Amino acid sequence: MTEESGTDNKPRGRGPGRTTREDWIQIALDTLISDGVESVKVLALSQKLDCARSSFYWYFKSRTHLLDSLLDVWQQTNTRALVESARLPANSINSALTNVFGCWVSGGEFDTRLDFAVRDWARRSGTVRRAVDISDSMRIEALVGMFLRFGYELSEAEIRARIIYFTQIGYDAVDQRESASTRRSRARDWLFCLTGKKPSEEEVAALSSAPLGSIK
Repeated sequence: MTEESGTDNKPRGRGPGRTTREDWIQIALDTLISDGVESVKVLALSQKLDCARSSFYWYFKSRTHLLDSLLDVWQQTNTRALVESARLPANSINSALTNVFGCWVSGGEFDTRLDFAVRDWARRSGTVRRAVDISDSMRIEALVGMFLRFGYELSEAEIRARIIYFTQIGYDAVDQRESASTRRSRARDWLFCLTGKKPSEEEVAALSSAPLGSIK
């Protein structure tokens, strides 16, 4: 049986228990993040799971089906999380931006390592490149909408949304490894520079007390 062919056999595990669809998805995600999409192969994944390769085809029609599922997880994990965080109720634009940062950082719903893995994958696949472009547009649109809710003109909202989005991606890529105290000391200026609105003491405290890594 080739990796692109299916079977009607039920999964037969060699390990202590039968593998689930979630097991295959998780090991594939871990492999995508650590080694790249070229390493997401059915045989290699089955060896990591210590199960028969045939069990894969109980849940997926082919390797392509698995890769499509990984893209779906990425969209649900990252794009959905960022869009929903930008739409959360807030009393001010600074509070709204704090909500976004809370989703975006380590410990939040947004998985930065997965995002970079998918972007690397997009360099090799036109289909994935289109998916990334669509997701980027959806994320930026949600940030634009966040600014519009607080009375910003459309042109300004579009620019501020892009500044926030591309700055955060670049910040994560550079990984400056700032200390917690340095990040917290910059909370007030980050809020002001990104929104143009002077934050209140409560807003500064909210961002300053966010999990390590969120003040960027």
